[in-house]
Amino acid sequence: MTNTLATTLQPTLVHTLRMPIRWGDMDAMGHVNNTVYFRYIEQARISWFDEIACTPDPVGEGPVIVNAHCSFLKQLKYPGEIEISTFVGPPGRSSFEMFHQIRMVGADGNPGTLHAEGGAKIVWVNFPAEKSVPLPPAICKLLPPQKFLPPK
Repeated sequence: MTNTLATTLQPTLVHTLRMPIRWGDMDAMGHVNNTVYFRYIEQARISWFDEIACTPDPVGEGPVIVNAHCSFLKQLKYPGEIEISTFVGPPGRSSFEMFHQIRMVGADGNPGTLHAEGGAKIVWVNFPAEKSVPLPPAICKLLPPQKFLPPK
């Protein structure tokens, strides 16, 4: 992972999602449009949240993203299947980092080649109050402990 935080912290793999590249994901240049990579990452994030019963409750609390980033390393083209690996970093008071890697799977091209990596900062909020609140203990238990790697 090239993200600075990802290189100083030891993120933990928590989820893997496979999905097809759809014809409509491509743009006029014949490759997957850059905005679609964010949709792929979003689907992986929401799939993990669903898996851990952490879907946002508009009248209660839940996760929101406060920033998102993506590095486009190699273009994706239809047809094909991708695998999105989701990693999480250690918890803060009310937030944690998520990282994602998008790889091509199957027989086309070079299977397993890293095509993109990105992530987002997730903040736990009280939706009616519109304020961050401490992460629930159940979520903290799913996140890796704070461990810094020695500088290289």
